[in-house]
Amino acid sequence: MTRYSFALSKNAEISQAGVVQSESFRDALKLLGEQMTVAAGDTLEIGVYGFPPARYECIAALGDGDVLWRPAGLMAA
Repeated sequence: MTRYSFALSKNAEISQAGVVQSESFRDALKLLGEQMTVAAGDTLEIGVYGFPPARYECIAALGDGDVLWRPAGLMAA
């Protein structure tokens, strides 16, 4: 299992942070959605030791742990 470090920010302040273990990145996102209260506009930074974290913005929380994330901070071409 892979260990992912994460930080969830609401209104530019970290509201929750920690580590989650799962078989895949997709499973890690699902698990976080089930265990945390996430709303549109929240930001998630998640990654593995030794690499910079990926940053995502919540565009919708659908319930049952389903959260729609989009990459955050990307520059337009």
